[in-house]
Amino acid sequence: MSDESFELKSIHKESVAHALEKAQTYRLLNDPIQAESICLDILAIEPDNQEALIDLILAMTDQFSSVGAVPSKNDILQYANKLDTEYQRVYYTGLVCEREALGFLSRGQAAVFAYDGLRDAMEWYEKAEKLRPEGNDDALLRWNSCVRTIRRERLTPPPQHERELPLD
Repeated sequence: MSDESFELKSIHKESVAHALEKAQTYRLLNDPIQAESICLDILAIEPDNQEALIDLILAMTDQFSSVGAVPSKNDILQYANKLDTEYQRVYYTGLVCEREALGFLSRGQAAVFAYDGLRDAMEWYEKAEKLRPEGNDDALLRWNSCVRTIRRERLTPPPQHERELPLD
């Protein structure tokens, strides 16, 4: 029996609140794959559920520091683009960039990718800062975290490759 023969089962609308709690619990238990699955089940019946979208983005980006296959940044950004407000879309795009960069560091990949990812995140956080609701300094907190990571890890921008054009 191949895996294509299995069909996903739909959850009931009445169970969404409980399912959201379960997803958050699995994230806290460091089981982002289970949390991701639950969020996808919720979104299958409530595609615009903002809490499920945010939990899904967080669960998917939790996997960036995992060994093995990780969700694609572009796939995650598709969910971020479904968030209701421009602030949320911008803020969570920054969060995806930041968490991907931290994943590069934790997996021992080239620090140049981490630096670039953190700088991308910081640019998104600057945009989010201008859109933030009153009393919400989350973008500032994330910006500062990126700066501290760059300093702590002694990350630097990649060297500029100046190539001379060949003479004819």
